Order: sequence, then C-alpha cells, then structure tokens
Amino acid sequence: METQNYKNHARMVPGFHYAMFALIMAMLVGGIVNAIKSGHENFYSATLLILVAIILLLISFYSRSFALKAQDRAIKVEENFRHYLLTGKPLSSDLSTRQIIGLRFASDQEFPELAKKAIAENMSEKDIKKSIKNWKPDNYRV
Repeated sequence: METQNYKNHARMVPGFHYAMFALIMAMLVGGIVNAIKSGHENFYSATLLILVAIILLLISFYSRSFALKAQDRAIKVEENFRHYLLTGKPLSSDLSTRQIIGLRFASDQEFPELAKKAIAENMSEKDIKKSIKNWKPDNYRV
C-alpha cells in the first residue's frame, strides 16, 4: 500500500462513487425516455421507474452523508482525546469541526502546535493538511 499523504489521502470507492451513480442515472434517463415514448397505458409504470431512480439517488446521497457525519463526530472525539493525552487539556472550542478533521493527519509531535496555529491563523482544513510535515495516515475511514 502506498504511503498516505496530502496528495493521495482522499478515498474514492469506484463501485459507490462512480458505478452506482452512473447506473442510477442511466435508470433515471431510461425512465424519462420510457415515459415520453410510452403510450397512455404504460405511462404509470414508466413514471414508477423514474420515482425508483429518484429514491435510489436520495438513498445513496443520504447514506453517504449520514456515514460521514457520524465519522466526523468520531474524529472530533478521538482528536480531542489525543490532544488531552498529549497536553493534559482538551482541544480549544475555537477550532471548527473541519479544522479538527484536518488535524487528524498530524503526527503527535506537531499536533498541539498545529492546533494552536490553526486557531491563530484561522486555517482551513485544506491549509492544515498542507502544513503537516509528518503525515499520520488514516486507513480505516469510510
């Protein structure tokens, strides 16, 4: 496995991010074409196909967003605990969730100082990740 860093840390699952979306969109387009070309007697079943495609799009979007929200909450707790173990103090409430998520890749040696710098300079998640010198991989995220 390649060493994780800023350039390759994003995780894409081709079956979920590409294939499923393409198949659902094909179903939606096919349903719309079917509804336009169908006669009065098949219009109901054609519109049901469109409805199923829309439902599948919503399910795939919300299942991903719910999983990411739960993951973000877990990261906040983990990083707060890590900061407490390293410094004896919890993370500052001035850090945003996105900043904390960016900090999770920082090594223990640079984590406390980078957290202070993130607050002082109001760094974005992307800026925090770019400023990490010793990347701590996170290979278990979804």
